Amino acid sequence: MGLPVLSIVAFAIAIIVSCVSQINVGFLSMAFAFIIGVLFGGMRATDVAAGFPASLFLILVGVTLFFSQASVNGTLDKVAKLSVKLARGNVGAIPVIFFFLATALASIGAGNIATTALLAPVAMTVAGNLRISAFLMTVCVCCGANAGALSPFAPTGVIANGLLGRIGITNQEWPVFFNNFVAEGFVGLAGYFLLGGYKLFSRHASQTAVRLDEALVETEGPFEWNQKLTLALIAAMMVSVAVFKIDVGMAAITAAAIMTLCRAADEEQAVKTMPWNVILMVCGVTVLISILEKKGGMDLFTSILARFSTQTSVTGVMGFVTGLISVYSSSSGVVLPAFMPTIPGLIREIGGGNPMDIASSVNVGAHLVDVSPLSTLGALCIANAAVSEDRKSLFNKLMIWGLSMSVIGALVCWVFFGLL
Repeated sequence: MGLPVLSIVAFAIAIIVSCVSQINVGFLSMAFAFIIGVLFGGMRATDVAAGFPASLFLILVGVTLFFSQASVNGTLDKVAKLSVKLARGNVGAIPVIFFFLATALASIGAGNIATTALLAPVAMTVAGNLRISAFLMTVCVCCGANAGALSPFAPTGVIANGLLGRIGITNQEWPVFFNNFVAEGFVGLAGYFLLGGYKLFSRHASQTAVRLDEALVETEGPFEWNQKLTLALIAAMMVSVAVFKIDVGMAAITAAAIMTLCRAADEEQAVKTMPWNVILMVCGVTVLISILEKKGGMDLFTSILARFSTQTSVTGVMGFVTGLISVYSSSSGVVLPAFMPTIPGLIREIGGGNPMDIASSVNVGAHLVDVSPLSTLGALCIANAAVSEDRKSLFNKLMIWGLSMSVIGALVCWVFFGLL
């Protein structure tokens, strides 16, 4: 078996393992990389280790540490709970507000998983109190969180832009965010209408329901000094990155250091709540991808994708394949590191194409399916559903929705990034 085939077999095994087990595929990928590179490829261990994305690792650590601090000191939770007041009595507006609140929190740096973890308890409780469909609320919260997931300040956006930078696509942070936001917003809005959200505008919350929702925020006093500092640092970080083009990782690490020096958050607790599992997964898979690139496996993988693609259909094909794999695997930890590096070769194989259109298809296809109960986002909403909710029924509905999104995602990607 040649090295290109051997490397792609190892890559396929890593993807399959990520789909069917709880093993961190990052560790497995690094082990495969060293076995293939050193034992079969004649490389030195230091050459294999050179594939570790040190810059991406530092950015992820900085961003996730700062927003873990913002979560630990209660800032993000207070923002979420106080936002419930925005739609008191207007039942139809509540899922919409949670969509945009999720988008905002994810966009400023909390990311889609942390945002859903923050909002799901509040959103699903409100849905139960006001007899809003838990299915509808889950779609709105998850689509909203994913709509902000590709922000330059969010962990997934950092991952996507870092991977694009490795293939020569730079300074596209805002187009990456905007393309994903439009696609997720379109699907979220369509879901809102298909699931009857517009009918809720004819209802007004009962006084009992209003009192139940007030109970969620009655203990929320004014922002404390450390929370005000956190909000100020978030604003400063966003301005420094968007206006002054400061590296987002360095800006986040600086903000985290200020928080630590001012004792504005429990640093030890913040470090423990960081998503180390995803960080190590992304970095480990990237090491294996570097071996594929050096030993010809990436060319072989790209050729396989090209057999099913044309210049016209490539966006739809990538949206479908990434969506199908992402139903069972990590979007940011496995799918993006696996498919982003194929873009230059794929364009070469099919004779042309727009790299940003294909990259957007990978991003959108991988994230539209994350409403599935097999994903962290869907699972968080099910876990926080009201006691009166039939969770088995909700699981089944979300499973059907998630799987269907691989097909819908393909169509959305083909239309938005192909035809249009």
